[in-house]
Amino acid sequence: MGVKVLVGTRKGLFFLTSDDARRDWHVEGPALTGWEIMHAAQDPRDGALYACSSSFVYSGTVHKSTDGGETWERSEQIGLPEESGLTLEKLWHIRPGHPDRPNELWLGGTPAALFRSQDSGETWEPVEGILEHPTRERWQPGAGGLCCHTIQLDPSDPDRLVVAISAAGAFRTDDGGETWHPKNKDVAADFYPDDPYPEVGQCVHKLLVHPQKPERYWQQNHCGVYRSDDRGDNWERLDKNGLPSDFGFPIMIHPGDPDTALVIPEEGAVNRVTVGGKLGVYRTRDAGATWALASDGLPEEAWSVILREASASDSLDPAGFYFGTQGGKVFVSPTEGDDWLCAASDLPPVLSVEVAQSG
Repeated sequence: MGVKVLVGTRKGLFFLTSDDARRDWHVEGPALTGWEIMHAAQDPRDGALYACSSSFVYSGTVHKSTDGGETWERSEQIGLPEESGLTLEKLWHIRPGHPDRPNELWLGGTPAALFRSQDSGETWEPVEGILEHPTRERWQPGAGGLCCHTIQLDPSDPDRLVVAISAAGAFRTDDGGETWHPKNKDVAADFYPDDPYPEVGQCVHKLLVHPQKPERYWQQNHCGVYRSDDRGDNWERLDKNGLPSDFGFPIMIHPGDPDTALVIPEEGAVNRVTVGGKLGVYRTRDAGATWALASDGLPEEAWSVILREASASDSLDPAGFYFGTQGGKVFVSPTEGDDWLCAASDLPPVLSVEVAQSG
């Protein structure tokens, strides 16, 4: 069946395909030409494709394809209630629901908006528990705005989800979205020197739930890399043991090994490029106790920028890792980070990378 990767760019959605060896790649597209694709995903339950898209004519919307990307339909009814005083700006992330709820989808956007569809994307309703959260007045926009950019499901419980908002932090629901609890204990917010460990206000850059060990969360934050072993109730900081920087955006995890994760550090908040002009991927195989460079095959010199949505992993053995750059390149490691190859180049700036099919 091979591997299919969805690559969202500033000018459309590209498809990268290969066999299970993942050494030779074919690039197709773009679909949705002219649209900025913040994130795209395939629903594993029915194969439908969804894309968070925007253009200078339209605000954020969702495109759906049921024929592999040949044709698309656009959602027309996504917005925030007038009484909220808020206007939807951009959609960042779409997540198919739990297998036990085949028509459910989740959607995150700006300003700190979370939506749910229960009819496969025909209609969308804002999640009031996020929209009216009692701590909302303490949330502040990051460089990308006040964006809900991460939605992660707990495979063991369809009522449990965790979302991440910049700059508000991580929030978990255990009751299907009715109530949401901040999950930011011991996560730093150094930009608040008077209160560097607040209840909310942290700038999460990306958060992932491990599919086989769902109590384990991984997080790349504005202020460090973290791991939680109790679904976000407590966090341990991991970046003082081999990483050249505590700042970065993407994080990748091994779907079969909860102790393996990869990050791509950047200089810092002021200079958001790879550290020292080197495209350095760092890997831990011991749950963050140590990190080591895993960049064989990557350019020796590269002032690269990799955005929060622009990385992914597949479920093959050995696992494959993927990331895309603002310079329009997509890199693949079919060997769990032991070596890398360039699967595509000269694309528009890459905004998102997601594996649609593997094996």
